[in-house]
Amino acid sequence: MTSRSPLMQRIFDVLPAIASSPSTVLVLGQTGTGKEVVARTIHTLSQRHAGPFVAVNCAALPDTLLESELFGYKAGAFTGAVKSKPGRFALARGGTIFLDEIGEITPALQVRLLRVLQEHAYEPLGATRAERTDARVIVATNRDLAALVRRGAFREDLYYRINVVRIELPALHRRAEDIPLLVTQFIE
Repeated sequence: MTSRSPLMQRIFDVLPAIASSPSTVLVLGQTGTGKEVVARTIHTLSQRHAGPFVAVNCAALPDTLLESELFGYKAGAFTGAVKSKPGRFALARGGTIFLDEIGEITPALQVRLLRVLQEHAYEPLGATRAERTDARVIVATNRDLAALVRRGAFREDLYYRINVVRIELPALHRRAEDIPLLVTQFIE
């Protein structure tokens, strides 16, 4: 992560403390502000750095596919499931799972994710028993989750579970001094 902005320097100053905590992290910011870069930095600075970093864009997949991607499935769970497939929570064991665009998931999936955060367990599709996960969860969105909660479009209990540690990334127009630095970095 690179920045000359005092706004970003304040965030950089707290990242080591956030990384040493096992708490769920909510990263807020407009598209392109570096939410995944912050999540990767937290992972790299954490005790879990030797474990996997698994990123999932929740908005890129339809709900049914997202569920099987996150939690996996057992052979025979649905037509075409000829062998079991581990989900992203299983792949992130010992590491970090980054759920980008968390504000886009449906209420049904919000309930399943809430259970994972509360109990550190989930059931793959077609499974008869739960599996444990120890993956650290970092979520991100460019949406106003508090407003979604007020409208009933996002579960309040899930909001409080993911809003344990909150990082708000400033938009690039609020840190214009970083533009030449970022341009140089992208060119290199």
